[in-house]
Amino acid sequence: MKKIGICLIAMALFMSCNPKEKSTSILTPDSLVMSKEDSNLLIAQRNFEQDSSEENYIWLGRRLGYLGQYDEAMAVYTQGLQKFPQSYALYRHRGHRYISKRQFDLAADDLSTAAKLMKGKPLVIEPDGIPNKLNKPLSTVQFNVWYHLGLAHYLMGNFQKAEAVYKECLAVSNNDDLLVATIDWLYMTYRRMNDKKSADKILAQIPDAMNIIENDSYFNRLMMYKGKIQPDSLLKVNSTSADADLSIATQGYGVANWYFYNGDTAKAREIFETVLQGKSKSSFGYIAAETDLIRIR
Repeated sequence: MKKIGICLIAMALFMSCNPKEKSTSILTPDSLVMSKEDSNLLIAQRNFEQDSSEENYIWLGRRLGYLGQYDEAMAVYTQGLQKFPQSYALYRHRGHRYISKRQFDLAADDLSTAAKLMKGKPLVIEPDGIPNKLNKPLSTVQFNVWYHLGLAHYLMGNFQKAEAVYKECLAVSNNDDLLVATIDWLYMTYRRMNDKKSADKILAQIPDAMNIIENDSYFNRLMMYKGKIQPDSLLKVNSTSADADLSIATQGYGVANWYFYNGDTAKAREIFETVLQGKSKSSFGYIAAETDLIRIR
């Protein structure tokens, strides 16, 4: 992808949000968020033009991805890998977007390459594109490589491979938010393998009270699996909250799984379909609901 192509993307966004180009403007909450993302993309583009570093390749791709421009983001990562072929971070981010594109085999290839390249390297904090309420990054590049690789295998139904990867992910899950995310997917992996004994054993590592900053939905799902929360209560999400769509997708997928594990395939299918009526199409709960519906139909 040539730089001029990226520039044209940025200019188009600039023209669309420049108040001088329009006589009237109605800013809804959604459009305000989008305007902020557009502005962040312009900043990333400007930084990239000044210095096409590995970091700036990553941020330009991330900003494009947040706007749903996955092909453009992946083109940026691909160009970056031509310049920085040993960058496990670039492979990590391109692998994530292959998941967004539902190309799980290519995602697994990229993320497996990232895992090999990062072997023996110290943990690297990964800055958040969308900061949490404490404005404190919680994850590392290494965590995200293992986490997304496990997800890619899970989505393809390669549950034994997913199990092995999530065990690697556990080793770098060094705070409560990362721990609940990893154990949640590992628990679901064991249940899909009909290994309830291992699922219960891993679930026992989760106490009833944890210091959760951003992964509330994963913690809620785990509490549901432990019998501390009723499944249907997780479907009652405050529609006015900023992350309502994401919560519906994430918690809804967990609830559907709960019914599926307990033999009520019809109810599971109904909730999977409810998740797919939401807007959070890039969320992992949404993508997993898609793949599961295909398997059980």
